[in-house]
Amino acid sequence: MASRPITSVLVANRGEIAVRILRTARRLGLRTVAVHSEADRDALHVALADEAVAIGPAPAAESYLRIDRIVEAAVRAGVHAVHPGYGFLSEHPGLAEACAAAGLVFVGPPASAIRAMGLKDRAKAIVAASGVPVVPGCEGETAAELGAEADALGYPLLIKAVAGGGGRGIRRVDAPEDFAAACEAAGREAESAFGNGRLLIERCVPSPSHIEIQVFCDAHGNAVHLFERECSLQRRHQKVVEEAPAPGMPEAVRQAMGRAAIEAARAVGYVGAGTVEFIAEGDRALAPDAFWFMEMNTRLQVEHPVTEAITGLDLVEWQFRVASGEPLPLAQDAVAMRGHAVEARLYAEDPAAGFLPSTGRLHVLRLPEGEGLRVDAGFREGDTVGPFYDPLIAKLIAHGPSRAEAVARLRAALADARVAGPRTNLGFLRRLTACEAFRAGRYDTQTIARDEDALAGTGAAIDPACLRRGVLALLERDRPPATGGAASPWDRVDGFQLGAARRQVWPLRIDGRPDAVTLVWPEPGTGGDPEIHHRGAALRAGEPGAAEVIATDLGVLVLGADGQVCLEAPDPAEGAGERSEADGAVTAPMHGRIVAVLVAPGDRVVRGQRLGIVEAMKMEHTLTAPYEGTVAAVDARPGLQVAEGASLFTLTREASA
Repeated sequence: MASRPITSVLVANRGEIAVRILRTARRLGLRTVAVHSEADRDALHVALADEAVAIGPAPAAESYLRIDRIVEAAVRAGVHAVHPGYGFLSEHPGLAEACAAAGLVFVGPPASAIRAMGLKDRAKAIVAASGVPVVPGCEGETAAELGAEADALGYPLLIKAVAGGGGRGIRRVDAPEDFAAACEAAGREAESAFGNGRLLIERCVPSPSHIEIQVFCDAHGNAVHLFERECSLQRRHQKVVEEAPAPGMPEAVRQAMGRAAIEAARAVGYVGAGTVEFIAEGDRALAPDAFWFMEMNTRLQVEHPVTEAITGLDLVEWQFRVASGEPLPLAQDAVAMRGHAVEARLYAEDPAAGFLPSTGRLHVLRLPEGEGLRVDAGFREGDTVGPFYDPLIAKLIAHGPSRAEAVARLRAALADARVAGPRTNLGFLRRLTACEAFRAGRYDTQTIARDEDALAGTGAAIDPACLRRGVLALLERDRPPATGGAASPWDRVDGFQLGAARRQVWPLRIDGRPDAVTLVWPEPGTGGDPEIHHRGAALRAGEPGAAEVIATDLGVLVLGADGQVCLEAPDPAEGAGERSEADGAVTAPMHGRIVAVLVAPGDRVVRGQRLGIVEAMKMEHTLTAPYEGTVAAVDARPGLQVAEGASLFTLTREASA
């Protein structure tokens, strides 16, 4: 560890965590250096740093995951320390070792502790040896290695990347026939995100609670815990809402978990900030004998702001002080808990489409400010969310004297937030924080899955007032400019016709899908807007000012209280060449990279059979056959970068299908 204060730091990360670290570093008077890929040259974290260094192309494997380029940038910039943030290389012992070899302070635990706790299988063995109960499981690399153990454990079970985190490389398997494909997908996703495809399987605890303890240790033998966080509200094993303290947590269980977490950290000579994660049976009241160790994250967590809110501490400042060789600022009995805090993660994703990542320019990004509110964002209005990294836009954190007040502040903040551009989970967060299970503080890791369609808004009707505003805005956009000459009927966009009813069917794309509206124009000379009908229903005007219209290169976005509606008027000349799933094309559901092609032209396929796999923002999506048929063409190939909507496979439907 350092024996003198840190005076300069390179932040080896991007997005909101890089921004958050830079702000504390600047407050402490440190000289700051950012790194960035080609895709991030204009990113917010780059703008906030005193200096920025380019480290490679957009893919993380060629930039943010390159230890040699990170260390080279730090040496070239002449900094004293490197802060890894979370994700990317934060739990890679190689970065800690490379920093030490280059004479740099690594703002994190020693490589030996990362190695011991960074791999879930090794961490479980260490903790089990100290007497802490662990979830039964074993580890390996392939389905062949793990298959027999899986049968012995029984189903359902979880497959996890041993070096994973953030919900990456995790699959739940409910039946033996699905095990091999799930192992393949989890291993590939883990290799892409963490550079390590080795896997762990463990028994799936039914409807569990996911509770974690924030620990901090220094190089002088001191260790404290900073209470617990409740992190059970998850989708795809990714947390979306966290809070501290855990609702209904008995003090005896808090103390038992805290002691177990500190013992786990001490067992590996831990130094710095870390999080010990536990799982508890969801159908039992929290009790000192009803929780099990899952893993230890040897880094700062995404949800650390809720701990900062209830303790009044800056955990990044503590990291810098401990890395400088200072003792912990407070002893355990001096750490106090004040009030309650809740955090919601705002993602660029489409909940109604299975939470697929979404990309595009943030035409509007307005996040509220006020008493008891904090916003940690990695983007500004006008920035573009690309396909290469995690789709987290920002975190909204609310703090109050009680849980009820903190939740009320968070819900008000979500109601006031406005985002237009990529699809987001804002509406999902509003529904989630309004549901009875959350408001009562009684939920588990399966709460979202049990009511996913309703929470995600799957099948929800388009706001008719927003749709009407968007159609009128498109009509106004396409109105020819006044020429000052004599009026001509050919300059009108009001459905002018000779000898026929003034009714016009107008093809549109609504939220990316082919659709149409019918315009019924008033009699000539009467003026006024047309009647607008969509799927047989007349669209009525909403309250004045209730929706905001934003022009884009392709159409308009209409921003209402329940989210956004995207409207595009395609060029009629393009329609003839388009293909859809109905006439044989299976298209890319998002911008991303093809990682696997599983069929060839001429192959017979059945409904639901896997055709290929697309990866975007460190998540995989499997493309499947929509019906039984024959593969007529394959336009995908491994490694190909594809745009959302690109045709990847063409199928010929079986005549009997």
